[in-house]
Amino acid sequence: MHAATPVRIPALVTVSVFALLFAAQALTAAPATRPPNVVLIFTDDQGYGDVGVFGAKGYGTPNLDRLAREGRRFTDFHVAQAVCSASRAALLTGCYPNRIGLSGALGPGAKIALSTSEVTLAKLFKKSGYATGMAGKWHLGDRPEVLPLQHGFDEYFGLPYSNDMWPRHPEMKQGGYPPLPLIEGSKVVKEDLQPADQEQLTTQYAERGVRFIERNKDRPFFFYLAPNMPHVPLHVSAKFKGKSGAGLYGDVIMEIDWAVGEILSALKRNGLEDNTLVIFSSDNGPWLSYGNHAGSSGGFREGKGTSFEGGHRVPCIMKWPGKIPADSVCEVPLMTIDVFPTLARLLGADLPSHRIDGMDVWPLISGEAGSSNPHEGYYHYYNRNDLQAVRQGDWKLMFAHTSRSMEGSEPGLDGLPGKYRQLKAGRALYNLREDRGEERDVANEHPKIVERLEALAEKARADLGDDLSGRSATGSRPPGRLQ
Repeated sequence: MHAATPVRIPALVTVSVFALLFAAQALTAAPATRPPNVVLIFTDDQGYGDVGVFGAKGYGTPNLDRLAREGRRFTDFHVAQAVCSASRAALLTGCYPNRIGLSGALGPGAKIALSTSEVTLAKLFKKSGYATGMAGKWHLGDRPEVLPLQHGFDEYFGLPYSNDMWPRHPEMKQGGYPPLPLIEGSKVVKEDLQPADQEQLTTQYAERGVRFIERNKDRPFFFYLAPNMPHVPLHVSAKFKGKSGAGLYGDVIMEIDWAVGEILSALKRNGLEDNTLVIFSSDNGPWLSYGNHAGSSGGFREGKGTSFEGGHRVPCIMKWPGKIPADSVCEVPLMTIDVFPTLARLLGADLPSHRIDGMDVWPLISGEAGSSNPHEGYYHYYNRNDLQAVRQGDWKLMFAHTSRSMEGSEPGLDGLPGKYRQLKAGRALYNLREDRGEERDVANEHPKIVERLEALAEKARADLGDDLSGRSATGSRPPGRLQ
């Protein structure tokens, strides 16, 4: 036998081979950055003053306060309408609710719903390859064909509408509403919720969120947590009942804060904290007629169901380590309609082909120096289609309309409401930086600003219409219609 002749490999080839091997190892060790997970928490009737860092008194919210320390607090954040269904429609679609044919709060068996032709946040994320889940209050149609699974969510657990649309609500006469169902996916899993069931909802929703995070930790995900609380009737689990020292409302907020803490802990435990954007807010201000079962507007005027600041200005906190500056504050006005296009930008996703009203405000959220709001202004509609106010910078022009008011009225007690009075609100100009309580009309002092805001309002009337001035919409789309 002859000895094998050694094979000589040219030096250049050797270097190239090793370079390729090194590159392959590098790709294996450091995969491409995963797109961010998003957790969106949207409570029900929680007022601006119901979070510690926003001025809550009598009880603590340590997890929300920690979220603010580690993230960014938005002190001039607004919902598009100060009522349940309309507010949620705006958040999920980036549209003023009257743009898509919705207003007010849809009741059981409503003949309209959020149209399945609209693009929701869940559809946006799902198209980008995300797992999508929801737990909590839907309130955009209660038929199986318009529930969350038909709007882009992979899974859903919760109530189809508000927890007071329930024959056992103390305010309701017997038979006023059908039994309140609990839904899993698109099927009713409990036909008639009892008080003991409502006591477990906040905990069950948090547990669903934690399990969703754990199941989907190896892929990008979007989770929408929408507690039914602190909407009346208030219910809280035994582990928090009587623990706040501030009555039942304080106990309920304490449990919501715990639920937020459970979500944050799940993200940290699974190594997802640094690549997850967490957004916390509320669907409108407090339902003030319920007295000690209502929250606080934080010193702003009025509450839920009005176009005064206490109705639509809500607490908002966002956290994304390394992307959003920690322990920072944004005082520039923003609105829920801006969440959709901003998240689309972060995903690199295309916006819908139909018109939306929100705009990308990531520079403001991320604290970019010199950034400003790209909107010309914001519109505050209420009732079916009343343009009641416009906002631009520090200025808010209110138009003459009739509003409900608790000013000078006796609030309710222990779950029963007081009576609203009807307030004839006249046209008025407010400087919200100097007059956060909307107490002093300065229209006569600033006619040029009034003129500018009137012109802005005319743009809205020409597009979205205005019942107060008898204008029909030209740019709105119909809601989903049900048989």
